[in-house]
Amino acid sequence: MKNIVSKSFVDALEYEVTGACIEIHKALGPGLLESVYHRCLEKELLLKQIAFISEHKVDVEYKGLIINTALRVDLVIENCLAIELKSVEMFHPIYEAQLLTYMKLLKAPKGLLINFNCTNIIHNGKKTFVNELYRDLL
Repeated sequence: MKNIVSKSFVDALEYEVTGACIEIHKALGPGLLESVYHRCLEKELLLKQIAFISEHKVDVEYKGLIINTALRVDLVIENCLAIELKSVEMFHPIYEAQLLTYMKLLKAPKGLLINFNCTNIIHNGKKTFVNELYRDLL
């Protein structure tokens, strides 16, 4: 993913995606399977006319060799925002590491980890991550 985007564009996408997640959470509440929330978020993104790739394959390049993997990030939004969705009791550090690695491999400047199994998306259901690519955006 080679992007020529601005911080304000990426931040606006984060705002739109967060709003969509809040709307889904208000309508459905916690306790459903991740796949249900995933499909609902796809619908919200379509309604908002936001481009995305669902279950985007993540290949690994190692010493010039492209290694086909079974890795998939839940959503890539506008080729610059990686999204991992969860419906779990609590965030675990492995989820954060997974998203940060996906961001690096996809060259995505920002990533969101969203847990729908919470009481409030903003307060305890969302973590935002940026990397050096984000810092270099204008």
